[in-house]
Amino acid sequence: MLCAGGILLCWRRSPESTPAMKIAITDYSFPSLEIEEGILRPLGHELVAWKEKRTAADLPQLVADADAVITQFAPVNADVIASMTRAKVIVRYGIGVDNVDLAAAKTRGIPVCNVPDYCIDEVADQTLAFLLAVTRQVVPNTLLIRDGNWGLATPLDQMRALRDLTVGVVGFGRIGREVVARLRAFKCKVLVHDPVVNASDIEQAGCKPVTLRELLSQTDVITLHCPSTGETRGLINRQSLAIARQGLILINVARGDLVDSDALTEALQSGHVSAAALDVFAPEPIPADHPIRKMNNVILASHIASCSVPAVRKLRETAANLAATALRGEPLPNVVNGVKS
Repeated sequence: MLCAGGILLCWRRSPESTPAMKIAITDYSFPSLEIEEGILRPLGHELVAWKEKRTAADLPQLVADADAVITQFAPVNADVIASMTRAKVIVRYGIGVDNVDLAAAKTRGIPVCNVPDYCIDEVADQTLAFLLAVTRQVVPNTLLIRDGNWGLATPLDQMRALRDLTVGVVGFGRIGREVVARLRAFKCKVLVHDPVVNASDIEQAGCKPVTLRELLSQTDVITLHCPSTGETRGLINRQSLAIARQGLILINVARGDLVDSDALTEALQSGHVSAAALDVFAPEPIPADHPIRKMNNVILASHIASCSVPAVRKLRETAANLAATALRGEPLPNVVNGVKS
């Protein structure tokens, strides 16, 4: 049933059933919620959802009496969490949980769960697609032909083979490891920075573990695969870019706030960074008048690296099942804020 001008969606079970538990979905980018409804409605739960992302000030009216909360991009901050009187779990549609105040949820004893094992191959593939597109100048050469011309669209020195490059991978989690596995097939040298992973694990993957400063100063390409945390936000900034090699290529399919957007824009304009390929940005959407939208040495996508039909289905099924598990009072997997369910 559509309510509130088509924005609020409600599904209720039959009146003869026992009282339903309420699952609130703060926002979603899918065409519908038929997958979630197919899992949760037969269990007798009420599903209430806002499709569009709202402000934090709006969210308490949706989540205050919810028994479980599922969120995609909405800002589930400390005030929103403080308004929750019944929540047994907060589930994030995705791997990253940077839009949820984990400490506030922990203080309230609310476990926060993510979906850590979806879209691994999709994001790794997108990383390689970006890297190959930049080094083989796929977009400029396509546009040259489309405009009725023929020949090489860029100077010869911009056409590069991966075997001749040193690639720096920041973050050696599930996605970072899959990126490394793909890079090894292209015969490039790979340096890895991840302070929470044993050096031996990195070495066993055929890579060299390094400090961030070493990675910045010794690589031709940097690709980011770390979460957004207090330690990593703004990791790529004016100071770190100053350490980087002239002509650096930057790839970011992780989180937009890992990169200082102004610093990157300046470095691209000066040529210190020769190219960038970005699936994420800060802010999103990228403002219509932002200069990075017009740069010929930048490839952009609108936060779509995780997309495929199987990946999105797994994401949605897992999120719905996590909510159902919490409402049954069963132990939860994938708890990221240290709260025992």
